[in-house]
Formats: sequence, structure tokens, C-alpha cells
Amino acid sequence: MFSRGIVFMILLTAFLLFLPLVLPPLPPPPLMLLLLPVAIMAFLICLAFEPPPPLSGLALISV
Repeated sequence: MFSRGIVFMILLTAFLLFLPLVLPPLPPPPLMLLLLPVAIMAFLICLAFEPPPPLSGLALISV
């Protein structure tokens, strides 16, 4: 009836909903660990706006 992927997603959703109610609360992570995603995002934004390296052997024509 259901594919394995749908059953897996339903079970994963159930675990994510009910496990926080059963498990004790965890202490907050260290500050450096919280800043890691922010640092990765800042690095990716810098890469996105960096000009591409020049292509050797090709002429670029802009209109």
C-alpha cells in the first residue's frame, strides 16, 4: 500500500515528535558549536559574490 520511503518518513516524524517528550532535556551546546553554521553560511556568501577566476585560452566578449 505505502512505499518504504513514506513509511520511513512517517516513523521519523513520529520519533521526532515523541522522543523530546520522553527524553530528559539536554544542556545547551557550547557557543562555538552554535556559531559554526553562521560561519559556514558567511563563507558560502563570500564565495557566491567572489568573481570567477579568468579562463585561460578563452576570450570573453561582453555585450
